[in-house]
Amino acid sequence: MKIVSIRKSDYDTLRNLFLKERQNTFYWLDPLEFQLKDFDRYTKGELILVAILNEIPVGFISIWMKDNFIHHLYIDQNHQGKGVGSQLLKAAIKKTKLPITLKCLENNTKAVEFYLKKGFFAVERGQSEHGGYILFELLKGL
Repeated sequence: MKIVSIRKSDYDTLRNLFLKERQNTFYWLDPLEFQLKDFDRYTKGELILVAILNEIPVGFISIWMKDNFIHHLYIDQNHQGKGVGSQLLKAAIKKTKLPITLKCLENNTKAVEFYLKKGFFAVERGQSEHGGYILFELLKGL
């Protein structure tokens, strides 16, 4: 597996991955809330790193560089639990300055557990239109 900056050829695959994984992950929300065009809209202006396996994108991380804020981290369901997310996080940390932050919905328990295992800690909790969230911060590398 390699981690690269997004390439023009990755967009269609990542649009579909983003749609599918959000529909699967956020089971408590209306799946019609999610659209194929959301990927372009929600990652505009962000640094996007892509995990490539056998020349196919299997995950990505997007970072709002001004604030060292991880906005999205999604892995194709067939490749979860195989270290792809960890590799994307490591690559993101190399591109940013610590501390790095992210928000995670509390109902997304799999992601909450992942971030805690990686050394993130909760610095704030709040409410969004999609439910309670946790603001996580990472002070040192993985």
